Amino acid sequence: MEYRKLGNSGLKVPVLSLGTGTFGGTNEFFQRWGQTDEKEATRLIDICLERGINFFDTANVYSIGDAEIVLGKALKGKRNQSIVSTKATFQMGDGPNEKGASRFHLINALEDSLKRLDTDYIDLYLMHGFDRNTPIEETLSTLDNMVKSGKVRYIGCSNFAAWQLMKSLSISERNSLEKYVVYQGYYSLIGRDYEQELMPLLEDQNIGLMAWSPLGWGRLTGKIKRGLEIKAGRIKSGGDLGGPPVEEAFLLNIIDVLEKISAETGKSIPQIAINWLLQNKSVSNVVIGARNEKQLLSNIGAVGWNLSEKHFNQLNEISTQTPIYPHWVGER
Repeated sequence: MEYRKLGNSGLKVPVLSLGTGTFGGTNEFFQRWGQTDEKEATRLIDICLERGINFFDTANVYSIGDAEIVLGKALKGKRNQSIVSTKATFQMGDGPNEKGASRFHLINALEDSLKRLDTDYIDLYLMHGFDRNTPIEETLSTLDNMVKSGKVRYIGCSNFAAWQLMKSLSISERNSLEKYVVYQGYYSLIGRDYEQELMPLLEDQNIGLMAWSPLGWGRLTGKIKRGLEIKAGRIKSGGDLGGPPVEEAFLLNIIDVLEKISAETGKSIPQIAINWLLQNKSVSNVVIGARNEKQLLSNIGAVGWNLSEKHFNQLNEISTQTPIYPHWVGER
């Protein structure tokens, strides 16, 4: 297994981590992703650890806390071998303070996550989204205190716009507060928006990317093919709900190239899609998901080899997206 620095930190992490969005599946939204119970989760984690993947990513909102509970049970006796990341800010209850990045909510959210995960500390604590209603200084000073307390080791953020991340970094520097060391964001062959605003910022500030949904909400699993009806699985059951729209022609053109490369390399479509991501130097880690052991082993097969320059360029060309303003104006 290859290891890289977790962004602007000294922590080494495997290039793949296991996402736990499929764990629990106890509410309607996450049932579409999967319903992995403690027994199956334990098996998936054991497979990861056997192959050098000791990084497990979750969030309090996944199945409204049940994913954290399943992960905590599955890590029993293995916590000291593992790196665990979780997140907060999204709605966790009906009360007005059960969401956001206020000091009040974050302190409660962290304590709740620690209990559910049955651990004394979180290795990486991420803000799951940007809270426009809370002063950034309040959020960052709270996170800084969490690190000083030993309950959190590193902090990061997810789903921020580039200006929101840069403003947060500036406030941290000005006030000598802990900085976000990694950004967790959507990046895939069918979703390359990240490259236009966020990637240049992350490279400039030496922040790494944890890429989530590398298979584009299941659209790059190999189940979608030109002229064929979608097979049973996450997409068929509505598991792409909440994902960004993708033009059918654009998607199928990319899948055509992936199928061609698959035939030439003997690698699966998901393996090729994940390997393409790992060729981006700003990527610290790719968060993979799996409903079962077979899917997990297949995704792990994305490492240990590299796409040829020819195949890499073919994928770049077919998946290129039109730049947003002002990037289409060009640099001088």
